[in-house]
Amino acid sequence: MPMTFQGNGETGGTKREGRLLSLDVLRGFDMLFIMGFAGLVTCVCQCLGYGADFWLVRQMGHPDWFGFTHHDTIFPLFLFIAGVSFPFSFVRQVERGATPWQIRLRCVRRGLVLFALGLAYGGLLRDGTLRLSSVLGRIGFAWMFAALLFTWFRARTRLAIAVLILVGYWVLTFTVTAPDHPDAWCLSKEGNISCWVDRMILFLPKGRLYDNQSTLGLFPAIVTALLGMFAGEIVRKREWSGNRRALVLAGASVLCLLLGLLVAYGFGRWSFPIHKKLWSPSFVLVLGCYSYGLFALFYWLIDVKGWWRRTLFFRVIGMNSITIYLAQAVVPFTAVAGFFFGWLAMSAETWVPGLGPLVGQIAYIGVCWGFLYFLYRKSTFLKV
Repeated sequence: MPMTFQGNGETGGTKREGRLLSLDVLRGFDMLFIMGFAGLVTCVCQCLGYGADFWLVRQMGHPDWFGFTHHDTIFPLFLFIAGVSFPFSFVRQVERGATPWQIRLRCVRRGLVLFALGLAYGGLLRDGTLRLSSVLGRIGFAWMFAALLFTWFRARTRLAIAVLILVGYWVLTFTVTAPDHPDAWCLSKEGNISCWVDRMILFLPKGRLYDNQSTLGLFPAIVTALLGMFAGEIVRKREWSGNRRALVLAGASVLCLLLGLLVAYGFGRWSFPIHKKLWSPSFVLVLGCYSYGLFALFYWLIDVKGWWRRTLFFRVIGMNSITIYLAQAVVPFTAVAGFFFGWLAMSAETWVPGLGPLVGQIAYIGVCWGFLYFLYRKSTFLKV
């Protein structure tokens, strides 16, 4: 079966030899925002008297179209992390005797399984809603195509392919306007070519001009996964010291930032703004900066300096990240938190107005984490 719950030989609280623990911790840090931390930050701001226009509150949500917030980083960082893992997985599979075509078949199967899970998450089984695009589907297909490129080409060729994808997407966006709005701006919802493809092939609600996971945005998303794979290859350079690997990752972060700002602001009317919904080339590069930088920091602290014992909270989340993403759509964690802590939230609201929702949000995160910790202690992890 391509998707199983299984133990991986690690018991709760022990360091498994050879495991890149920084990836688990970074993945857990990333998924914590999906698991309720973004809501917790909003509740804290509300308790302090700040409204929806406060800059930190805005960071916990997505902009309508243009704009860039921290919440825009969560999904791409997860895809980057998935890319980092693949060079290690590829070598392990080769050492176990797998042929290149067997590995490619597994990559395709994993991509299709994630796409199917995305359909289920979007409501296909619940009420028959068919939403072809999804976060899981984007992760599955972008990672799948990047992994296939990894099995076929060397690093320099893959880098050239990544550049061609970004430049090609950039040129296409600025030279081809949506046929149904030929006079509209190429970066508007009406005139963008990717939005037009969404309207043509996706089952969008009547009147909706685009999908949040733009169809053509899959191609630059492949580059995000490829950037992660380059990071994985850097970490696998055993002839380098851990400090040198972390420094090279940090250098890649700076380079991505400079290139991203150049694409976003340095080409006049051809500049392609940082835009998450279109997954613009500048977005890929700036998120590459963020992802490389965080990974460099986490890798240096945890795998180089050995601070992994202080990371249990994040490891519990990171080692079952897809589990908690799917479980929040199925398991009534809010009701469970209310059953055990509702009285405390109501009491807190009487003590300090606005404190009740904050207590409720903390309880929600605690219940989710407790669920994952139970799985962690049982060495049970969802493998896709």
